[in-house]
Amino acid sequence: MLTLWEQSSGEFSAATPGLHHLSFQVDSVRQVQQVEAILKQLSTVFVHDGVVAHREGATSGGIFFTDPDGIRLEVFAASGAEQHQAPVGDAPTCGFF
Repeated sequence: MLTLWEQSSGEFSAATPGLHHLSFQVDSVRQVQQVEAILKQLSTVFVHDGVVAHREGATSGGIFFTDPDGIRLEVFAASGAEQHQAPVGDAPTCGFF
């Protein structure tokens, strides 16, 4: 079980030790895109525009965004993202947001 609590005040601090980001795996890139569409309706702040590969040439990829507290989140599929580019070349996408 994983329980997430809303911060009582302020935002998640990216400058202190702790959680880098929280990732959720779905079965397909199509499901990633469905989640993205729902999040766009909720005015979610995205780190990248659309689905991006985890690194250049990777089959896995996803969307990266922040929650209202500033916590970095990811929804990804393990395969099917071959046609999507990585925003950071050969570096891992999930390490640079």
